[in-house]
Amino acid sequence: MIPSCQTRPFRHACSLFLLSSLLLNGAAAFAQSATKPVAAQDPLARMNESVDALTKKVWPSVVQILVTSYGAREESGRTDTSVVVGRQRSSGSGFVIDPEGYIITNAHVVSGAQRVQIVLPPENPDGTLATALSGRAQLLSARIVGMTTELDLALLKVEGIKLPALPLAIYSQVHQGETVFAFGSPIGLRNTITHGLVSAVARQVDPDSPLIYVQTDAPINPGNSGGPLVNIRGEVVGVNTFIVSQSGGNDGLGFAIPSATVRTIFRQLKQYGLVRRQEIGMSIQTISQTMAGGLGLPRDYGVIVSDVWPGGPAEAAGLKVGDILVSLDGQPVDNLPSVNYQFRLRDSPEKVKLVVLRDGVQQGLNIAAVEERSEFDSVSAQADPEKSLVSELGILGVEIDKQIAAAATGLRDPYGIIVVARAAGAASEVPLQPRDVIRAVNGKKMSTLQDLRQAMSALKPGAAVTLQIQREGKLMYIPFTLD
Repeated sequence: MIPSCQTRPFRHACSLFLLSSLLLNGAAAFAQSATKPVAAQDPLARMNESVDALTKKVWPSVVQILVTSYGAREESGRTDTSVVVGRQRSSGSGFVIDPEGYIITNAHVVSGAQRVQIVLPPENPDGTLATALSGRAQLLSARIVGMTTELDLALLKVEGIKLPALPLAIYSQVHQGETVFAFGSPIGLRNTITHGLVSAVARQVDPDSPLIYVQTDAPINPGNSGGPLVNIRGEVVGVNTFIVSQSGGNDGLGFAIPSATVRTIFRQLKQYGLVRRQEIGMSIQTISQTMAGGLGLPRDYGVIVSDVWPGGPAEAAGLKVGDILVSLDGQPVDNLPSVNYQFRLRDSPEKVKLVVLRDGVQQGLNIAAVEERSEFDSVSAQADPEKSLVSELGILGVEIDKQIAAAATGLRDPYGIIVVARAAGAASEVPLQPRDVIRAVNGKKMSTLQDLRQAMSALKPGAAVTLQIQREGKLMYIPFTLD
């Protein structure tokens, strides 16, 4: 018979037995664990700890952007939805680039915005379940400081609040295969992180475009636009901008605007509200084998000067038609996009150091740069969807005032209405395009939006209408019948 530990004579003995068993088992377990590496030494555990530290560093600077705007929408019976805009609500991502409340995002996220708001991450975001389930979110109004639609970047400002900013990576140090993380709000799902690699450090999607992107396989989806692509140090490698996909979702082909572009554009938008490009007064073309053979050039590749603008800085410095570009500010240039890209990023008051090949001999030239302003970016930012609508023509327009006329290049005359976008609900099909300048309606000069609205409202259905416009520097007529 086995004595029970519940009986008084054996209770004390059983307690000693149990205590000694626990101590022996604990000692054995300690000895066994001593022969194994602790969890903190496990590579996967260290990786998790590193990612955890990264998210805690980055999340406080990442925001969701909510936009009420006039944007692309589908209309019954229409297929050209990309040029028809209507009232809509959308969302994107962004990140703090300056602690004074400056936020970077894509221009297409806030294009045509009537109201912009940002959603700050929860307090002390750490990626835990408690944070994920937290319903607390701070909603703040933001204003658009400036944007460049060509480079697809916009700068927002939140007033009266200090925010932690993310540093920008040094673009020249980004390398293929580098680990990166995409932060943002895909499809409106806030505080989402995905992981991948840098697939290519400089991908030129369109061979005729100077724009260069960082390609990544980190999953990016609609709503990620404007969010940061960061490296393992929490530095912004690029701004997530678009994907190439057959399905509409992520296929592992994501593209981000490089940090070098972001750095230059941020400085210019913050200081001027628009992009101020530099030029030296030359036109260039790509050298082909046929061109090289016909002109007897010493090489069948690279970039040749096809025109030197009369009275420009390049002419004054001695640049000649037929010169072959060798380097620009110390950087080799052997294709057209690389030259254009370097001029886009150039933000220095110093003269352009150009090395050319002329008659088989290299020559150095120092050329003063002048600014080429992108007036249509600043004009688009001035459009107010409520005040700029001309419903009869289905457009949003901006009047050419003295300031716009002084800044704009190529205007035939300092008057007219610049078409910023098309708006949904037009009574007639009028083939106007963004950047068209409406000069006259049926021969009557148009100087203000009120002039244009009155002229159109005075016409009866079935009336013949002829607009005189300026498009790409040329004057033309657009005739149509008012429905």
